[in-house]
Amino acid sequence: MREHLEMIERCGARGVAVKRPSGLDGINGLIIPGGESTTIGKLIDLYGFEPELKKLGASGVPIYGTCAGLILLAERVVGRHGPVLGLTDVTVERNAFGRQVDSFEVDLPVAGIDEPGRPFRAVFIRAPVIEETGAEVEVMASLERGVVMARQGHYLMGAFHPELTGDERIHRYFLEMVRGKR
Repeated sequence: MREHLEMIERCGARGVAVKRPSGLDGINGLIIPGGESTTIGKLIDLYGFEPELKKLGASGVPIYGTCAGLILLAERVVGRHGPVLGLTDVTVERNAFGRQVDSFEVDLPVAGIDEPGRPFRAVFIRAPVIEETGAEVEVMASLERGVVMARQGHYLMGAFHPELTGDERIHRYFLEMVRGKR
């Protein structure tokens, strides 16, 4: 989470850590970070975040889920372990690229943020993959295994960790979504 906050601030915006559902009041955008999706799901239940997150999504506030955050946003999860929010019309497979030791980096063309000759260096750590997308989902990046970045309206979904790269383009893209909504 700290790395996302640092990236948001490097982009000239102010980020806040949300630790209770009341912290969602008045925010303009939300990043659900990576981590362990089952644990994050249990914490969402324990602290009563689910209704507030669904209300936030229904109100059109942009939400960006990275890695575990992507899993939580998905409507359908293969190998599901715990609750999901079901806000996006995608089917996601957890740990699609293998275990922690199978983590990797790759230069990835990403629609909407590409600069000629400058793909995004994506960091995949026990990453999920989007196996199926609904009609409203725009695919932004794919690998042979499946979709690794997509957008559905005010939801942004990524299977990798842009906050670990130092490349601000994806966070800037998300902030443009936030500015466009305000």
